[in-house]
Amino acid sequence: MKIPISKPNLDEEEKNAVQAVLDSGFLAQGKRVAKFEEDFGRYIGAKQAIATSNGTTALFIALKAIGISQNDKVVTTPFTFVASASSIMQCGAIPIFCDIDPQTFNIDPDALERILKKDGSSIKAILIVHLYGLPCPMDEIMSLANQYSIPVIEDCAQAHGAEYRGKKVGSFGKASAFSFYPTKNMTTGEGGMILTNDEELGKKCRMLINHGSKKRYYHEFLGYNFRMTDIAAAIGSVQLKKLDDSNQRRRANANFYNHELSSIPKIETPVVPDYALPVFHQYTIKLKQHRDDLASFFDQKEIGYGIYYPVPLHQQKFIHQIVGNGNYPMADACSREVLSIPVHPLLKKEELEHVVDLIKYFCQEGFN
Repeated sequence: MKIPISKPNLDEEEKNAVQAVLDSGFLAQGKRVAKFEEDFGRYIGAKQAIATSNGTTALFIALKAIGISQNDKVVTTPFTFVASASSIMQCGAIPIFCDIDPQTFNIDPDALERILKKDGSSIKAILIVHLYGLPCPMDEIMSLANQYSIPVIEDCAQAHGAEYRGKKVGSFGKASAFSFYPTKNMTTGEGGMILTNDEELGKKCRMLINHGSKKRYYHEFLGYNFRMTDIAAAIGSVQLKKLDDSNQRRRANANFYNHELSSIPKIETPVVPDYALPVFHQYTIKLKQHRDDLASFFDQKEIGYGIYYPVPLHQQKFIHQIVGNGNYPMADACSREVLSIPVHPLLKKEELEHVVDLIKYFCQEGFN
């Protein structure tokens, strides 16, 4: 039984929406993008929504818009996809890594406090990541950010619809960035979104993605072409309607795994703090031994999996050349132990059971 790690939840409604755009003859950024922005902003709870070409450009533009520039220092996590740090570096800024809580995989507020106590006056922003669809501890993070008057950018690329104490992530910081890559909880093919409650910041983001222009052929500063197409937005509008149901299915799949796997001593199942309503972009287990052996076993059995992330960002060569050596033991340990298994909403019961049966078999036989 071949089971993929992810699968876009697409059907005839998305196809019909794209066909309507093609039939209209207007394919670039237009009214469908505007409608998608309005609906997504309302869903998350932000006043300003700016659609972009992908999640990385959304992060980059959010940072540029708040003024991040050459040699500025921006705190972020070393345990995430490279775009979180590369967006900082594309601004000419320097990522300052903060170790993670090994239970949640997110930035550890205690580690963040130590960084700010030591170097708070020179930190220009904090870029947090709600990894695997689990919200960061926002009360502690926002309290520290406010204490030091540092803006927070939320990387929500994996957390569409996730909630912290009943409030959706992406609505806490100065700005937030979402990705709509095909593996995400909702997709537009490629695409991203910047959210903010700051009207002036929103206007600046909109100009930055459109060649520094708010009126055609009149350019007020150097900008970029990072616009979303109406084709992508048409897909996104349909996907947004499905998002809550898809997320609920992910949580149900995760609950099944928790029930079946949590009693296996060799495996650590995901921790969900009381404050969080996660959306399980990934269901990530930890194995302190034999992680790579289980991955090889899954390869043999054609079970999709992901090791997110095998090389922490501070160990990536081009980043290490800039930031030098650092001590992030929790990120290093997690990079050796994590393995994500299929949790997407299109999984059938027999597929979930098959994954569980294989893991149980491996843990009984593979460790002997």
